[in-house]
Amino acid sequence: MRGHLPDENPGFVGRRTELGRISAALAEHRLVTVTGVGGVGKTRLALRSAHRVAERFPDGAWWTDLTPLDGDRLLVALVADSVDLSDHTPGMASTALCRRLAEDRLLLVLDSCEHLAEPCARLVAELLAAAPGLTVLATSRRPLGVEGERIVALDPLPPAGRDALELLRRAAGEDFPAAGPAGEICVRLEGIPLALELAAAQIRLQGAEAVRDQLGTRLDTPPGARFDLLAHTQRVWPSRHQTLRAAIGWSHELCSPLERLLWARLSVFRGPFDLASALAVCSGGPLTPATLPEALDGLVRSSVVRPPDASGRHRMLDTIRAYGATWLERTGETGTVADRHAAHFRGLARRADTEWLGARQLRWYRSVDAHHTDLRTALDRLLRTEPDAALDLVGSVAFAWSCRGRLREARDGLEQALLLSGSRGRARARALWALGVTLVLQGEFGPAQDVSERCAREARYTEYEEALETERAAVPGPHPDPYAEVARPRPGDLTLDAAALAGLLALTTGRPMAAFVVVDHVLDSVPGGPADSAARLRCGLVRVFALTGLGRLAEARERALALHAVCEQLDEHWTRTALEYQLALTGLLEGAPADAAGHARAMLEGTRRLGASLGVALGLDVLATALAAAGDGERAADVSGTGEAYWRSTGQPRRGLPGLRALREKYTDTARATIGEPAYEEIFLRALTGLPQDGLDRALRGFPQA
Repeated sequence: MRGHLPDENPGFVGRRTELGRISAALAEHRLVTVTGVGGVGKTRLALRSAHRVAERFPDGAWWTDLTPLDGDRLLVALVADSVDLSDHTPGMASTALCRRLAEDRLLLVLDSCEHLAEPCARLVAELLAAAPGLTVLATSRRPLGVEGERIVALDPLPPAGRDALELLRRAAGEDFPAAGPAGEICVRLEGIPLALELAAAQIRLQGAEAVRDQLGTRLDTPPGARFDLLAHTQRVWPSRHQTLRAAIGWSHELCSPLERLLWARLSVFRGPFDLASALAVCSGGPLTPATLPEALDGLVRSSVVRPPDASGRHRMLDTIRAYGATWLERTGETGTVADRHAAHFRGLARRADTEWLGARQLRWYRSVDAHHTDLRTALDRLLRTEPDAALDLVGSVAFAWSCRGRLREARDGLEQALLLSGSRGRARARALWALGVTLVLQGEFGPAQDVSERCAREARYTEYEEALETERAAVPGPHPDPYAEVARPRPGDLTLDAAALAGLLALTTGRPMAAFVVVDHVLDSVPGGPADSAARLRCGLVRVFALTGLGRLAEARERALALHAVCEQLDEHWTRTALEYQLALTGLLEGAPADAAGHARAMLEGTRRLGASLGVALGLDVLATALAAAGDGERAADVSGTGEAYWRSTGQPRRGLPGLRALREKYTDTARATIGEPAYEEIFLRALTGLPQDGLDRALRGFPQA
């Protein structure tokens, strides 16, 4: 089945009537919105419903969690990412998404729309108009207000019914009789699932009778007397339903002072977090590296924080996070903790950039991806408070974002930081380089040329200033005249990356000689070997591709193999994967399709590890060409159809070096003639409409689809 849905919560209980209502509504309406108060179970019900009806949709059911967003600027980018659209196109963000969905019959689930209700409504209306086969299931505390919307209002579980008691039993891990304290707890908490889970956590610690008695005291207290803290937050705490607010407040009171402080500080995380991040952001005062882990364990035991997943990362439900954020504001620490959060993730970004070259590259690449939500949160904070620091952060991670297909987010962050920051130097040069790469990948060659020239100027300026500072520091006594002549500084890594960008732009616009001249000159000017820096390695990679484009195949292969050996020694992945592509292309040009296919499969393994859809698309094209050149028309058609599916996931038509395009067209015609046009089209379309991941698996195994 195509699509992506999170795994269901094994603790789901009841809701048979509501599941039937949603299923029937999705059969008749293109927009169904599940509404209800916070903690009532909208997300779980939507997920269970999506799993139940997914088979109705040939192109799958796709899940989008909107809780990480703090505004609508990246709404379209998040939705696009959730439907596997690695949007490489410029222009309006929604255009590519509309094009991606236009011919599909799929279910799109938008979870937690309430804080973005109006932007969600506009986007949903646009998508429904552009994609006749699209159905949207949304969850929100209030309707979206889109024409044709069918609303399914979700109430709590019947307090005296068996479902509420069964949920309490499962959450607590105990079997309670219906007539007793557990049943009274369900009634007092009005059957609200989140409130029952919080109570279950206390039952595990204190027993059902103690919890019943404590709830009796707290829920009978007028809300204004004890739980007036959040009365103003109508979006989170509707005035018609105070019980959940009281239940969370009760859980808060039962926490130790350290746990309450940690709860408040953890609210700054918009996405999942690990212990190391919690220690870095939340330590201070009584929360020390020795006491914080114990406080975190206490919050897990109380069901305030979810237990760690397989990667050791915790998360908080949005309703509970909002409660903690209000307490953080009350303590006066909101700005301080937000600044620590931003500083921590800026540091993570800088470490990822520093250690890009070497054995930890893949680890850091995945870390940047895993912490994407909080890196974006940190960037947004720094854009408001420290634009120079924002420039440093986004310049450190934008290349990884672009490799991952998040080109719009990379470009958005880079352009904002470059506009707001007035700083000169390394951070600016690096950000300009990253922006130039992003623009090239989007096919924006005119703007990329302008940015490339700015990057080169900034690199020269920075390296000159650094050389001047070095000379001043070396001269004892008063500093020399700042306007005196300084020996022309040797180019360094900034100049290397500027040259690599200029070379990349020349290659993609069909000018291999220009690419060769610019990188060869700089590589000869900078002392050192290819393993000395990531910038030098990237420049060497561009030179290899330029030699290939110039037809100097033997030299290109020799240099590529030498760079490949360096990458293997360093355990470097990104450049090695790109070199496999070049070696595959060289094999095709030299008439060695079997060698080309082997290198193409090695490239595909690398791009799959990196999660780079554009790289997968390029690799499938060269593999399909190699198979066709070898006379294997059936496999060539299968791989080519899968490649077309990946190209569509980028929102762009097929691209690649001019030499490959010509070869692909030539050998595709040969493959069509070999097995016949009808057979080729049948295999191609079957691969195109199948699961792209399955097609990639077949390509890597070397077997056609059954």
